[in-house]
Amino acid sequence: MVDNFDVIAPLLDFSDDNYFYFVQILQRKKDNKPGLINGANNNSRLIKAYYINSLEKYEFYKTEIIEISKLFNARAGIDLNRKHYEKMCLQHVKKIVDQILNSEFRKAHKAYNHVLGSFNHEKNKRWILYIDDINMDTTEMMHFINHECQPLGDKYVATIPSKNGYHIIVKPFDLSRFGTSFPGIDIHKNNPTNLFIP
Repeated sequence: MVDNFDVIAPLLDFSDDNYFYFVQILQRKKDNKPGLINGANNNSRLIKAYYINSLEKYEFYKTEIIEISKLFNARAGIDLNRKHYEKMCLQHVKKIVDQILNSEFRKAHKAYNHVLGSFNHEKNKRWILYIDDINMDTTEMMHFINHECQPLGDKYVATIPSKNGYHIIVKPFDLSRFGTSFPGIDIHKNNPTNLFIP
């Protein structure tokens, strides 16, 4: 079990009530019995989504998120890039219109969560470096990111534990030299990090 609620709480910024954090509970195919996940996305199924705009709500939903995750053997993830209410609504309207024009009426009910997972308007963006080996030493990699990748300076934000490794949360940087020096590291620019894994 991985519970990152206390690790993630200090990273959240609720200073502007025009923003919120998107939390999803996803049941993944590879974590469950064959045939259990069946839907539009055969790799995972959305169990529930939360739109958290205060530390009080974050703490209020903690028990529910944990219990639902355990019940469905699903992972809870949080996007550390805040979402802007107005901008997400405008993207939502655009998505609905596009679906109507393409006669995709049956997908309309999923449009808002799709938009939240696809668009990011956060000014202080955070990326995730996926480290699959819990024993991997990332000292050299972080030194390279801080001293060789523009803009120069400390880009480290936090380390979030995973089941078999961890996520390093960083500020954005120029990727042009990184991939050549560290080809095995996946970087995700708009993905959730682990909040809870049963």
